[in-house]
Amino acid sequence: MKFRILAIAVACLALYPSIGYSNEQLQVASLSTVLTDIANHVGGDAVKVTPIVKAGIDPHGFEPTVRDVKTMADAQVVLASGLGFEPYLGKLKTSLGKQTELVIVGDAVKPLMVDASELCHDHGHDHDHGHSHAGEKAPDPHWWHSVSNVKTAAKTMRDAFIKEDPASRVLYEENTKAYLARLDALEKWIRLEIAKIPRKERILVTSHDALGYFADEYAFEVHPVQGISTSEQPSSKQVRALIDTIKADNVKAIFAENIENPKILSEITRETGARLGGTLYADGLGQNEAATYEEMMRHNVSTIVTALQ
Repeated sequence: MKFRILAIAVACLALYPSIGYSNEQLQVASLSTVLTDIANHVGGDAVKVTPIVKAGIDPHGFEPTVRDVKTMADAQVVLASGLGFEPYLGKLKTSLGKQTELVIVGDAVKPLMVDASELCHDHGHDHDHGHSHAGEKAPDPHWWHSVSNVKTAAKTMRDAFIKEDPASRVLYEENTKAYLARLDALEKWIRLEIAKIPRKERILVTSHDALGYFADEYAFEVHPVQGISTSEQPSSKQVRALIDTIKADNVKAIFAENIENPKILSEITRETGARLGGTLYADGLGQNEAATYEEMMRHNVSTIVTALQ
């Protein structure tokens, strides 16, 4: 059953004693590695951020454990990406006490709408259990691949933290201002780097369809092996169609992802002559060269530019 683990977690909350937190810091739990990094920049020393989803975990297949739910229930703020990325949010919300604020950060951004059929069952919304009808649209949940969206996320967190901890308002505001300046610099650097690739060669063949926001901002065409979710496996017909597209467009390189098995991509490179251009981080941060949002974006952009220019 889709939400079996979460249902068990809610039922078993009473089995665990309350976690003793210091009153000196705002207690925040995060369901995304990207959100964890943004929260640390915005909150600084005034917050303690507990990552529920850590680097290297595929968030598409993640479900919170009993202990995860207990940790979130004891936090003052829980951060979620939203837009369908965490299909268990409806169940989770009912298990959080009134003292915990669930901040769905993605609700503050303007989403890209995609064909709902691209969203697998595990990535659907709670209210419709992931079923879709012909022509129906749904939001692409990978909003953080737009730097402007991350700026919006930082402001959203700032406001949420101030609401829960008004005494630290000045700190949150100053931290956010400094982080927004860093994001401005990052955005400028990205545009200068992407300009090195001729527009006709801005074609991304990726493991799954997670770079829609990036493509929208920097005029790329994306051809994913899988759909929006990593759990959606492509058919042989889809793979063959992609191979034909790569040959027709003379695509130079294709890209793997840090949490995916590049087996299918290796097969495509053999058939098309396109080379494996490197590894991208799509669903979250990494543990080494992409341990922060800025590092992830710089790594992805540098990898793409090097392979395609």
